[in-house]
Amino acid sequence: METRLTGGLGREAFGRGVWGRTALLTRRASDFGDLFSADAVDELISRRGLRTPFLRVAKDGSTLPESSFTASGGVGATIADQLDDTALWRAFDDGATLVLQALQRTWEPVGEFSARLSGELGHPVQANAYVTPPQNRGFDAHYDVHDVFVLQIAGAKRWIVHEPVHPDPLRDQPWTDHRAAVAEAARGEAYLDTVVEPGDVLYLPRGWLHAAEAQGEVSVHLTLGVHTWTRYALAEQLAEAALATLRDEPEMRGALPLGVAGPDAEIGAVRERLLAAVARADPAPLFHRARRGQARPAPLGPLAQLAAVRDVRPGSPVRLRAALEARLDGPRLVTRVGRLDFPEADLPSVARVLDGEVHTAGALGVALAVRLLRAGVLVPAER
Repeated sequence: METRLTGGLGREAFGRGVWGRTALLTRRASDFGDLFSADAVDELISRRGLRTPFLRVAKDGSTLPESSFTASGGVGATIADQLDDTALWRAFDDGATLVLQALQRTWEPVGEFSARLSGELGHPVQANAYVTPPQNRGFDAHYDVHDVFVLQIAGAKRWIVHEPVHPDPLRDQPWTDHRAAVAEAARGEAYLDTVVEPGDVLYLPRGWLHAAEAQGEVSVHLTLGVHTWTRYALAEQLAEAALATLRDEPEMRGALPLGVAGPDAEIGAVRERLLAAVARADPAPLFHRARRGQARPAPLGPLAQLAAVRDVRPGSPVRLRAALEARLDGPRLVTRVGRLDFPEADLPSVARVLDGEVHTAGALGVALAVRLLRAGVLVPAER
């Protein structure tokens, strides 16, 4: 477990006493310079050619229209919505907060860290950076529908945190559904009212109210959003799997009697069939499919991959591509980059590469290694 995010607590202790239960502030956890910096903000905005929605802009609790900070990419780009660094500078100078979104896709150190954290937690992780000018705030008191770790990178920010008005909200239960209750709670006594400084980490479970304001200098903080799997989500997948089996029953596809005025005459039999379908349904395939769709595998360089395929030898070191969510389902390997079927003789070697360790192409079988390299499942490795 990444203990610098959890006050030194390991995964079991954090999961038992903090996870999903209460806010946690850890002082001087790390400088986090290995992940992000003010220089990274300038590079992303001015030199990377980012487009929306990789950035949004907020001021006084409202989000500015994208047209106010985007422009054409110029000759040869044929792109109309690249970030306009001059417009962003003017908005920032006028007190707007810049929100760099999905940094796990645009900034390599954050991407690698987010992937490791997701693997440790077992839940998908997204990373945003919030850049706020002095004495300004980006958003009013609100709650998120995902857990967050807030890593203060530069400057300082006052955080005012209140306990939930709607605990453990689902993804389709945003704070705007409880706007009046949120506003009332925000006027009450805070659970936490403190200034978070560089190196500090604040953990907030989903549903906890918060608002933040930069202090006397520019504030940069990184938010790692943990999109938690819930029992409700499993129930949805179980119900979907059960309904899929009922589609194959002719009686369930049959029409209700003519002149039916309501469900009373049929609901008992339908309920009985549905309960039986739920009892035998397997939600695992839907769970794994949804999980695979919530993130992307580790980056793959086509030139390096081509060289690996062309130069493969029995002694060539290879390993499983990271963040593939790879699993064997009988003779089929299911991953984020597709499915592959294998003869029984290859299955022991395929199972071996799932450990993530470095193997030689010869130990796996050179032909199999080449096939997996071409599929983007294996990548060249260093010894």
